[in-house]
Parts: sequence; C-alpha cells; structure tokens
Amino acid sequence: MAPSLTALAAPSRLMRAAGAGGKLSSALGVFGAHGITARAASTAASSTPMAPLEPSNLLEPVYRNVADNLDVVRKTLDRPLTLAEKVVYGHLDDPTTRAVRGETYLKLRPDRVAMQDATAQMATLQFISAGLPTTQVPTTVHCDHLIAAQEGAGEDLARAKSENAEVYDFLSSASSKYGMGFWRPGSGIIHQIVLENYAFPGGLMIGTDSHTPNAGGLGMVAVGVGGADAVDVMAGLPWELKAPKIIGVKLSGKLTGWASAKDVILKVAGILTVKGGTGAIIEYFGEGVDSLSCTGMGTICNMGAEIGATTSIFPYNSRMGDYLNATGRQGIASLAETYSENLRADDSAVYDQIIEVDLSTLEPHVNGPFTPDLAHPLSQFKAAVEKQGWPPELTVGLIGSCTNSSYEDMSRSASIVRQALDKGVKSKSLFNITPGSEQVRATIARDGIIDTFEETGGTVLANACGPCIGQWNRSDVPKGTPNSIVTSFNRNFSMRNDGNPQTHTFITSPELVTAMALSGRLDFNPLTDELTAADGSSFKLELPKGDELPARGYDPGEDTFQPPMEDASAVKVHVDPSSARLQLLEPFQAWNGSDYEDLPILIKALGKCTTDHISMAGPWLKYRGHLDNISNNMLIGAVNAENGEINSVKNSLTGEYGAVPDVARAYKAAGVQWVVVGDENYGEGSSREHAALEPRHLGGVAVLVRSFARIHETNLKKQGMLPLTFATPEDYDKIDPEDKLSITGLSTFAPGVPLSVVVKKPGGVTLNVTVNHTFNADQIEWFKAGSALNKIKSDLLSKSA
Repeated sequence: MAPSLTALAAPSRLMRAAGAGGKLSSALGVFGAHGITARAASTAASSTPMAPLEPSNLLEPVYRNVADNLDVVRKTLDRPLTLAEKVVYGHLDDPTTRAVRGETYLKLRPDRVAMQDATAQMATLQFISAGLPTTQVPTTVHCDHLIAAQEGAGEDLARAKSENAEVYDFLSSASSKYGMGFWRPGSGIIHQIVLENYAFPGGLMIGTDSHTPNAGGLGMVAVGVGGADAVDVMAGLPWELKAPKIIGVKLSGKLTGWASAKDVILKVAGILTVKGGTGAIIEYFGEGVDSLSCTGMGTICNMGAEIGATTSIFPYNSRMGDYLNATGRQGIASLAETYSENLRADDSAVYDQIIEVDLSTLEPHVNGPFTPDLAHPLSQFKAAVEKQGWPPELTVGLIGSCTNSSYEDMSRSASIVRQALDKGVKSKSLFNITPGSEQVRATIARDGIIDTFEETGGTVLANACGPCIGQWNRSDVPKGTPNSIVTSFNRNFSMRNDGNPQTHTFITSPELVTAMALSGRLDFNPLTDELTAADGSSFKLELPKGDELPARGYDPGEDTFQPPMEDASAVKVHVDPSSARLQLLEPFQAWNGSDYEDLPILIKALGKCTTDHISMAGPWLKYRGHLDNISNNMLIGAVNAENGEINSVKNSLTGEYGAVPDVARAYKAAGVQWVVVGDENYGEGSSREHAALEPRHLGGVAVLVRSFARIHETNLKKQGMLPLTFATPEDYDKIDPEDKLSITGLSTFAPGVPLSVVVKKPGGVTLNVTVNHTFNADQIEWFKAGSALNKIKSDLLSKSA
C-alpha cells in the first residue's frame, strides 16, 4: 500500500466533416494550444492529432512539453509524484513553481476547453465582451442541455430545434466566428462526445460543466469550471487552480455478480460524503483498475463531482487503449504507450488520504434520496425503504445520461430486459432510456438494443441530458405527489429531475434500474427476489451480460459536427436587443475603495443550498443567455432560516415579505447592497456560474457561509463578490436574518489576512465576527476591478496602448 499522509466511428465523421472542399485541416489550424504549433515545427513529431477532428493540433508536442516540464518539477520537488501531479504539474506555465498541495495557486495551460449549450451562452457572451478575435486553444460547444424530454427522441428534438432556434443560431455563428467546433442538437451529451473524440491520456481540459471529470476515464485531468475561467483559457491566459490534495483510492480484486463500476463511486460517495473530496483530486490505482472498462472508469470519474472533488483520474492501461482503438484513435493509443511513464503514478507516491475498496466483495449500491452520498448496500436497502417510509412503488426507471450511457451500459441493461421478455414480462414502471451520443444511439439501434427496450415498453429519449438536469416535462405524476424514481444519473437533489419536491430519487447502476423497473418496486432485489412470468411461474433474473465495445464497431450515425470556418471574417454574431433569451453583458462596477456598511441580509439560507437552489435549471435553462431574465430565479429554492419557507424573505425597507429576487431588485433600485448568509458546502452541485452572476447583478456583494463548494467559491470571486467563511463555524448561529452586517478591513485586503464582520442587531447590540477568505493577490485585483473579466479587459487595453 502506498504511504499516507493523514470498428471506427471517428474516421467516418472526420471524412464527412472535411468533405465540403476538404478544408477541415486548414480550418482547424486556427487553434494553437499555448505554443504547440511552434514546438511541433521544431520537433520530428508524429502526425498524430489530439483529436481526429483537429488534425492540425498534434499530440506528441503536448507529451514532450509535459515531459520537459516534469524534468524541471522533479528537480524542484525531489520526490515521487502521483499521476494527478504529473498531469497537473506537467501543464504548469512556469515549471519551476514549487507546488504545495492545498496551498499554492498554480498557473496552468490547459490543452482544450469544452462547453455545453446552457453554460456556453454566458461564457461566449463574456468572451465577446473581452474583444478578442478568436479562441487561443481548441474549444468546442455541445448542444445537449436545452432538449426537454416529453414524448420521445424525434418529437423532442424537433421541438427543441424550433423553440431554441435563436440560441442555437447564436452559438453556431459564434463558434464559426471565434474558431470553435460546434456539435449540433442531437449530437449527444458533452461528456460522452468528449470521451469519444477529444479526451486523451495525460491531457488537461477545463469544461463549463461540473461533470467534465468524466474524461478521467481516459486518463485526463478534466476539471469543471465556471464560464469566466473558460474565458481566461480561451483568451490565451493561464488558468489558476490551487494545487489540489490527492486522495488515493486503491482498488483490489475484480467486480463480480451484479456489482458494476457505478457501485465503486456510490461506495466512495458514502465514505467521503458530498464535501469530502473538496480541494482534492481522486486518483484510482491498484490491480483492480485493470478489471474496469474505459467507460466504466468514466462513470466513476463523472460522479466524483458528487463528492466535491476537483476531478478524478485513472492511470493509462490496456482498457483505455482498447477504447481509443475502437473510436478511431490508434495513434493516440500508440503515443500513450510511448509516454506511459508519465501516465501512471511513481512507485511510493504519497497520497494525502487513502481509501481501499475490494471489488471482489463490493455490493451493488442504491444511493439517496435527496443527496447522492446517502449510500445503501443493496442487501440493506429494502429494510431502509420500509423503515424510512419511502414510497415503495416505482413510478419511473431511467437509464443513460452522461454518467451511464455507454454501449456497455446499454447492452447489459438490454440483456436483463431480454430475459424478462422471454418469460412474457414487460416493464411495470415507466422506463426511459437516454443514449449518450448519436454514435451510441446509432450503434444500439443497429444491434437491436433499442428494439429490445421498446418491446418492454421503454421510451428512447433524445441524445441529450433531459431528465438528469430537470429537462423533463413529466406528466405521469401530479406535482406534489410522493413517489419514487430510480435513475443511473449522478444527482438526486430535491426537485432536480422533475421539479417535484415529493419525488424521491435514488441513484444506482443501469442494470439495477432496469431490474427494478421490470418489477415495478423500489425494494426489489434481483439477487434474492423473483419475478412472475406470464404463465404464472416464478423466475430470478440471471446476471447481466454485455459487450464492453460493439463487436461490429461503432456506427457514427448522423453527422452533427460543424467545424470552424477557414475564413470567418464575414460571419456576423447578432444579439437582438429585444430578445428574451440573449443579452449582451454590461461590465460590473469596480469596488469603490470603502468598507461595506450596514448591509441587509437578503436571506439566511438554512441547510443544503446547492447551485440548483441558487439558480434552478429545468424551465429556467431557456434564459441562460439573458442575465436579467434568469436572475428572476435567484435563490428561489433556498430555505429561509427565519421562517422555514422558500422564496419568501422580509424586505428590510418595507417590512413586507416577497420573493427573493423581488426583494433583491427593490434593494438594488434603492441603491442598497446586500449579503447572503449560508450553511455548509454552499454552492454544491453544478458549475453554473449564473449562481454567482445573478447575486452580483442584483446588488449582492458578499456571501458568508460555514464552507463553500470549490467551483462556486471561484465563480463568486470571478464576478467580483466576496466569498467569506466563518472563522468559527458556530458564528452562523449568532446571525439573525434581520441583522445588518458591515465588512471591514477591505482597505488592507491581503492574502491570508482575515476580514471582520460587525453584526448589528435590531436593538443596537453589536458583535464582531472574524471571517476567512482564500483570495490570492491576483484575485484581490479581480475584486477591486469589479470582476475578473474587467481585469482582463483592462490588461488587454494596457498591452495594446
């Protein structure tokens, strides 16, 4: 044990994409990842690209640069390195940086940026306002979030294209204008598309979605960020990240029975909880790693977001090589073998914490409801359902999403359905299936898997996020009705999937979802329980079986990729001033140089307050490109500690209660700035920077909490707000919603120096509370400038002057 400190789709798509005049190669030449093109020219480099769709961006120069950086890093640190350290430190802007885990702010040079359509709108608007002609690193936009599940794939996709035409046109034209690859609606979910086309072992990628870590299944450090972070990298600036701690998960043995890769992360989530991975990279190692498929490793890394981890990663192995070969990237697999020394941890590498999981004894798990870390081994789940009084009838089973929608997932689930169909049994619950990509959909259609799902009564949804992110126009259960659903998704916060606070959502593997849907019962255990055949006999389901990769290769399906244009000078990106969906951004005001005095508390949030509570998804996704309109959902899901209600707070100016956004707008109109007070792990969940943009837009200046989730804390800093934490967590209980707060010490604001908050009670009594922050010197300049984007524009103007 390591010591402890405490058949090919891509070529077909590539040929189609290059077909119009054969200009793909030159069009993609607009990309250049921090000098890669120059270094490639001075090297007898392989012609292998980082991605088949980007033939001008060569991979070997990336590997050489990482190797050169690591030569310097090893001399500086003089100790064995973990895999995560090799990838992260190998991308340092300055490799002489002496990185200290959990302390040093690193400046890194990512290899690429990926954005989904909901977050890409605001990120693109910010990039436009920065005034740059084109992105400086390979960047892609993926249309997956705006397609609502209602009837089925064809109808839902057609409706989405019509309803969201304005947004799709904006993203398409902006992608052409600024040199980004664009994946049209129906392409698939961003993380599956990235795994199939762009992820590569040892790469560094940032993405404007919290489940970007999915690419860790191909050995990539892939980190979810807010749009402002993406803009930095797209503008050619280094990306800042505090050197993560490294939590090692040692896997031994081999999965058996009904256990799957999903159960690894469900088990780990139960151990670490939703905040146990905060500030850390989860690094998997051990002989058990080789028993997992590449897509299975992606599933595990994907849900690392649910434990607060910066990202998760696996070492390069033959299973990754198999997947690369099957997706048309043989050259990448070959280069990865050549540079394999930098794609695994050193012997005797030291981790900050180690967790051991024996795959041979790992039970299937069911996690939930209402939080993804409430872990139940399957053998104990039936008793928990009865004890807690959770609705035992299963209304809907849902498989797929970015977490579990691979060919392997689908084929294993189909094997269970086929067993039941052979006995005359169809699904007793509604059963929805979401393919992860057009490639997966086309392949499972060709291989008869979709026919099997539809024969049992299943509905195949569009290749999109759908119910996983609340894009589900559900009609089978009236809102407010207690019911249970079970999914292979990643999150199960209250109202997350269908907007119903009484829907109890449980997370498990696609195989168990399928078995439970066949039974119609939440408490069905296929290891011990039987189903009744059409002839009245009883039978048990046999173990699921499926192919890791399709025997006949992948079918690429419909071509949905729009490459960057060779000459985009004539492209116009238009935003209608009267649009309800898109709005050009106005810069936030710079700090005025004074302390904040007598600020009202807009809301003291009680308990879990995720980004879903701060800025809901679902029907609100349509406004992601219009800051003022989407601000009408700000904090409407947070529980007011004063009265236990949601979306009901007292206006200190009038004494009347109103909706949270309405009261914030009243304060803003009166020139009154305000603060939010929150509890533990504030901002848990999605990377959506709207949860930071909206408070800033409506007049907020600070958020004071017991603790933050990593991405949200960074997003608040980027927008010029003050994310502050109680030096003494119990001070949260000393503050009442009607208190006025003054934040002092800002004139001498400095890294590592706490600030003070003076709490003034309604009767005139005051108390002083010490608050901490994690700002470094550069981030303090963001605050002073009013936002990181303001600082970028100021610096660019200074350089051009």
